[in-house]
Amino acid sequence: MSFNKLIELAKDHARRAVEFDAKNRYEQAIFYYMEASQCLIDARQLEPGLIESSGVYSKLNQYISRAETLKILLNSEKASPDSLKSEIEKDLDKCYCMLEEALDEDSDGNMKEALELYKNVVDFYLKIKQRTDRINNEHEQNLFNKLHKNIPSALERAEQINASIKQVDNSNRLLTQKIEPPKIISSSFTKDEIDVLRHGSFINGRDYVPFFPEIDSKEKFFFSVPFSDKDGRLALSSSQKSNFSRWSRPDELFENPTLMFSISCFSVKQTCISDCSFVASLTVCAQYERKFNKKILSGIIYPQNKKAEPIYNPCGKYMISLTLNGCARKVIIDDYLPVDNYSGLLCSRSTNHGELWVSLLEKAYMKVMGGYDFPGSNSNIDLHALTNWIPERLAIHGDHTEFNPSADFDRMFERLHSGDVLITVATGFISKDDESRTGLVATHAYAVLDVRRFKNKRLFQLKNPWSHLRWKGNFSEYDVTNWTRELKEALNYDPKLAINVDNGIFWIDFESLMKFFDVFYLSWNPSLFSFTSCFHRKWSVSEGPIKDRYNLSENPQYVLKIKPSAGSKKSKFTTWLLLTRHITDKADFAENKEYIALVVYKNDGKRVYYPMEPAPYKEGVRINSPHYLVKLVDECSDPMVYTLVIAQYEKSKSIYYTLRAYSTVPFSLNEITEPYNKKYWKRISGKWEGMSAGGCSNNRQTHMNNPTYEMKLINSNVALKIELKGPQQYSVGFDFINVNTNQEKSTGDLRKGYCVMTLDNLVSGNYRIRPCTFLANQEGPFILEISSTHDFKINLI
Repeated sequence: MSFNKLIELAKDHARRAVEFDAKNRYEQAIFYYMEASQCLIDARQLEPGLIESSGVYSKLNQYISRAETLKILLNSEKASPDSLKSEIEKDLDKCYCMLEEALDEDSDGNMKEALELYKNVVDFYLKIKQRTDRINNEHEQNLFNKLHKNIPSALERAEQINASIKQVDNSNRLLTQKIEPPKIISSSFTKDEIDVLRHGSFINGRDYVPFFPEIDSKEKFFFSVPFSDKDGRLALSSSQKSNFSRWSRPDELFENPTLMFSISCFSVKQTCISDCSFVASLTVCAQYERKFNKKILSGIIYPQNKKAEPIYNPCGKYMISLTLNGCARKVIIDDYLPVDNYSGLLCSRSTNHGELWVSLLEKAYMKVMGGYDFPGSNSNIDLHALTNWIPERLAIHGDHTEFNPSADFDRMFERLHSGDVLITVATGFISKDDESRTGLVATHAYAVLDVRRFKNKRLFQLKNPWSHLRWKGNFSEYDVTNWTRELKEALNYDPKLAINVDNGIFWIDFESLMKFFDVFYLSWNPSLFSFTSCFHRKWSVSEGPIKDRYNLSENPQYVLKIKPSAGSKKSKFTTWLLLTRHITDKADFAENKEYIALVVYKNDGKRVYYPMEPAPYKEGVRINSPHYLVKLVDECSDPMVYTLVIAQYEKSKSIYYTLRAYSTVPFSLNEITEPYNKKYWKRISGKWEGMSAGGCSNNRQTHMNNPTYEMKLINSNVALKIELKGPQQYSVGFDFINVNTNQEKSTGDLRKGYCVMTLDNLVSGNYRIRPCTFLANQEGPFILEISSTHDFKINLI
C-alpha cells in the first residue's frame, strides 16, 4: 500500500475512532484507534523522513494511549440483559433487513426475488403491528413509525411487479409454442469428473454442493422466522462440554452485533477449540486482506451488500464458500453459537465486542470437519479451504527436506511483501521445561505477520492464535541485549511498551525459529501463474497392486507438454503440479493412512511401467497429507514433455483426487491413453511346477520346459501389451517368438514379480510366449495379461 494511501486510511480510522468514542462505543473505538496506529507505523516504514515532517506521526502515541485507557474501562464489562434488544426490536431489524434486500433485488432487475421479499416484508409488518402494545420505549416506537411509512410503497411496488410478471408470463407462453430451448452441446466437466465431484460433496454425512457465484449469491437469506440449520447443532469438544450452558444467537449476546467492523489480524483469538492452525490461517488472511485490500476472507461470506461486503443478517442464515475436494462448495450455517454460564463464547472469536466473522467462519469449517471436536489440521489444508491458494509444506528439519535457509528466507521475505504468499509456522514436540523456558507451545501453529531484514539480522513477527503467551528468547520484549535503538526504530517496536500488553505478537530471529520450529506452511497466490488446467478422477483400489514398488502399469498417468513461445530463445519456466486427495470422512482425516505422491519422469510422455526405469526426474517421499506439491523449474526453447505418475504407498481403498497444473507458460495436460481395445484383453493363469519350472535361458537344458503359449493373430498392424505377474520373491521375464520368422525378443533383465513388453505393427501369424523365473526349480503361480488392438487366439502348448 502506498504512503499516501496509508496516511489517508489512518485519518479515516482515527475519525471513526473519535466518533465511536463520543458515543461510548468503546470496543469499536479501541479497534479503530489501533488500526490508525498501525497505518502510521506502516507509513513510517515506507517514508521515515516524510512522515516525521508531516506532523501526523505525533498522533501515534495519543491513539495508543487512548486505546489503552478504553481497554481499562472495558476490562470487566459484560453485556447485561438490560442492554440487549427486545424481541420486537429484533423483529423490526429483520423487517428492515428484508426491505433493504427487496430494494436491492428490485434495482438489480430481479423481479421475482424482489416480489417475494416485498410480500414477506408486508406479512412480517402485519404480525409486528398486532404486537404494538409491547412497544415500551421511544426508540422502538420510532423504528415502528419509520417502517409503517415504508409499507404502502412496498405494497404498491409489489403489485406493480406482480402485474409486470403476469404480462411477461403471458408473452412467454406464446414464445414457447414456437421456440425450443437450446440443446446443451458440451460441459466443462466430463461425466467421470462430475461423478468424482459429486462423491466429494458428501462429507461427514452432509452434502456440500459446488458453489457457483452467479447462482448462489442469490441464495435466499431473509425470512420472517429466524433461520435454523436443518443439520442441527454441531458436536462439541470436550473442553466446550465442561463449560457449556446453551446455544445462543448473537442478538441474545450483544446489543449491536455486526459481521465485520474492519478486518484485522489483531482481533482474531482462539479459545477452547483445538484448531490453532485454522485460527492462524484466519489471522494471516486477515492481515493480507487489510494490507493489500483484496477480499480473500470477506469475499467468501454471504449475504453481501452491493459493495460485495458481508453483512450481519438478523434472520440468522449465512453461507460460506470453502474450497473442498476439488472445487468451491457452499456451506450453510445458522448463527447459533455455544456459550457458557456467563454468556461468554465457547469458540474462537473477535476481540471486538459483537463482531462475528471469526466465529462464523470457524463454525462453517467445523461443520464440514464433523463438529467442534474435530481431530486437528494444518495450515496447508486450512488455507487451501479458505483461499484456494497453492499449499507448500516446507519442513525445517529431516532427512528429506529441501529447506535452504538462505534461499528460502529471501523467497519468503520478497514474496510476503509483494502479496504472493501467506505463511504460518508450527512447532513440533517441545518438553514442558522448554515450553516454560521459551514461551512456545508444543505442536502449535503461529501466524507469520511480517518478515524483516535489518543489517545482518533476519527476523519474523509471529502471532500466537491464543492472543497471549509469547516467545521469551532473543528479540522478545524481555531481551535487553539485541534491541538497539536503530532496530527499534526500523521495526517501530518498543519492548517496554510491549511488556505491558500481551497480545501474543512477538519478534523472533530466524536462527531461533529454525531451532524451535519444525515446519513452514506456505500458500501461494495462483495468480502468479498465467495458465492452469486440472483433472478430477477416481483411482480404484482394484487397479494395480497394493504396493507399487515394482509395477506402475495401472497407476494413473498423465503427459505434461510445456509449450514455449514459437521461435523464442531458451528461457526459464515454472510449472507447479498439485495433487489433492479428496477426504469425505472424519475418521480418514484423523488417521489419514493413505500416503500419496506425484512422480515426474522425463520420458517423452510415454507410459512408465517400472518405478526406476527411467530414473524419476522428481520424486518425493509419500506423505499422508491430502496435498502434494511438485515444482518444476527448467528452461527450454523447444517443447518439453514429462510423464506424471500418481503413486500410493500400501493402497487400501479407492481414492478420489484432483490433479491441477499451474504454469508461467502455455502447456497441455492429458491422460496417457493406450491404443488397446478392452474387448481384446485376456488374462491367463499358469504355474511353474516340477519340470516346467525351467528357469531363464541361462539354464539351457531346462529353459524350454517352461510353459509355452501359442498366440494367433488374424490381422496385421497389431499392437500388443504383454504383462507377466509372478511371486515378488522371484525375478521373472518372458520370451516372445515369431514362429514364422523364428525371431525372438525377450524382456531383458528379469525383474521382481513383474515385467512387461509392448509391441507395435505386428503382422498376422503365429507367435509364442514363454514365461520363466531366473532360476530353475522356482515353483509358483503366474498371470499373463494380454492387451491388443485386434482379436487374437491363445492356447497352452
